[in-house]
Amino acid sequence: MRVRSIVVCLVVVAGMGGQCLAQFRDAPTEGSKLGDSVVQRWRAGVIITARSGPCQGLVGTAPLPTDWPEQETKIVEEDFSPTAKVSYRVVEGTVKQMVVEIPYLPAGEECRAIVTVEVRRSSQVRPDDTSVFVLPNKRKLPRDVLPYLAPSPGIECTSAKIKSTARQFDVQEEGAWDQIEAIYDWVRDNVAHQDKNQGGALAALQAGQGDHEDLTSLFIALCRAKNVPARTVWVDKHCYPEFYLEDKEGKGYWFPCQAGGARAFGEMPDRATILQKGDSFRSPHDRRERKRFLPETLDGAGGTPSVRFIREPAP
Repeated sequence: MRVRSIVVCLVVVAGMGGQCLAQFRDAPTEGSKLGDSVVQRWRAGVIITARSGPCQGLVGTAPLPTDWPEQETKIVEEDFSPTAKVSYRVVEGTVKQMVVEIPYLPAGEECRAIVTVEVRRSSQVRPDDTSVFVLPNKRKLPRDVLPYLAPSPGIECTSAKIKSTARQFDVQEEGAWDQIEAIYDWVRDNVAHQDKNQGGALAALQAGQGDHEDLTSLFIALCRAKNVPARTVWVDKHCYPEFYLEDKEGKGYWFPCQAGGARAFGEMPDRATILQKGDSFRSPHDRRERKRFLPETLDGAGGTPSVRFIREPAP
C-alpha cells in the first residue's frame, strides 16, 4: 500500500479548468460577500474486499468536494492500494469524482482507494445593496445555468399545483430580490419544518410539511416556475437552496438561503463542506435515470465483492 502526501492542488482532467474552478477564480465582488472561513478535512473513497472468490473488472466511483466561490479544496493525502488504478473526472460540470479501476482482486484481498481533501470554507454575507439585482433574461442565460429552470427528481416545477401556487408571486425584473424573498418566506410560513421526508416539493406542498430537503425542493420548484434559476447545495446530512440573479450589467450571481432551520436569506452562516451543487445528475456508469445527488458506485465483471464507501469528515 502507498500513502502519498500532496502539497499542491492536484490537476485533474483538462475540462475542469472551466466551470467549477472558474467559479472560484471569478468570485463575485457584488454578490454574496465572503465572511469568516474555517479549514476542515474530508475523506472519501472505497474499500473493496474479495470475500467469496477473486473479483475482476471492478470500477468504483466516489464524489469529492471541489472548488466554489465560497470554498477552496486541495487533495492532501491519497491512500491507494497497488491494485487500484485511480483517476479523476468532473461530471456535468459540477461534481468531481474519483474513479477506481481494479482489473483483478485475488480472493480474500482488500483494495483501498481513499482520498483526504483539505477544505477552506467561508461563510457568506448578504449583499449591502440588493436593489441592484434583477431577474435574468431566460433567453440569454449561460448554458450552465439554463438547466436550473427545468424539473429535477423531487423538484416538480412544471406540475399544475406548483405552477398554481407560484402564480401568487409577482416576480418581475425590477425588485426581484424582495419578490424571491417573498417566495422564501411563504415556504417557511406555510410548510411546517419537521424530520420526516415527504419525497419532494409537490409532496411537501400537498402535506403542508416536510424536512429540510423537502423545503429546499419546494423553494427551488417555485423559483423555477417563476423563471428564477435555483439549485440544491448538498452538505453533510443537510442541504439548502441557491437562487440566481444578475446585476444590471448582466453579470450573474448565486445566492444561498436556509430553507429549514434558522432564517437566512441571501446569506449562509454555515461553513460545512460543500459536497455537491445541483439536483439532476446522470451517472456516467448508468445514464438511465437522473439522480438528485450523485452517489458512490461499484460495478464489476466477475466475483462477489463486499464494499465499504467512505464519505465522512476526517479526524
